[in-house]
Amino acid sequence: MHINPYGEEPVRLACELANDPPNSLAQLRSRCAEADLVVEGRPSRADLETTLRFLDAWLEVVDAPSDAARAGRLNALLAEHSEHPRLTNHAGDGWHVHYRGRRSLGSMLAVVVSVGTAMHLTARGMHRLGRCGAADCDRVYADTSRNGQQAYCSPRCGSRSAVRRHRARAS
Repeated sequence: MHINPYGEEPVRLACELANDPPNSLAQLRSRCAEADLVVEGRPSRADLETTLRFLDAWLEVVDAPSDAARAGRLNALLAEHSEHPRLTNHAGDGWHVHYRGRRSLGSMLAVVVSVGTAMHLTARGMHRLGRCGAADCDRVYADTSRNGQQAYCSPRCGSRSAVRRHRARAS
């Protein structure tokens, strides 16, 4: 069974890259490898620049003020980066669907994240992408919780906010 490579994992990778942007091509390659993203070809400095520009555009999807605006911004990314779906067996590991041709690492990341974000939001809910609700944090998160009520990027931020609320009520 093949797991859909355009689902939750690319959205998590996008959050990680947006929250802590890579400073070098080596960092980008390493982070993609940690996320089990198969990198074809030899990445270049342009791939890092393409990725950073794409992440800026992707953050506009995260920060959209409404579902319609989010969909519009994401549709623009999909139109710019993805191609028609096609069956491929490029690695000899079985047939599967790709939304991209053979491209550079930067453009491949843009496709995988755009399609993954679309699948994440349509399967889980358009509200399941956001910024941390803690007053002193603006990190991005993809809500994969069971109830769809995530408001913080991490349990740590959620706990700190709860302590602040408790102390404010007690004083």
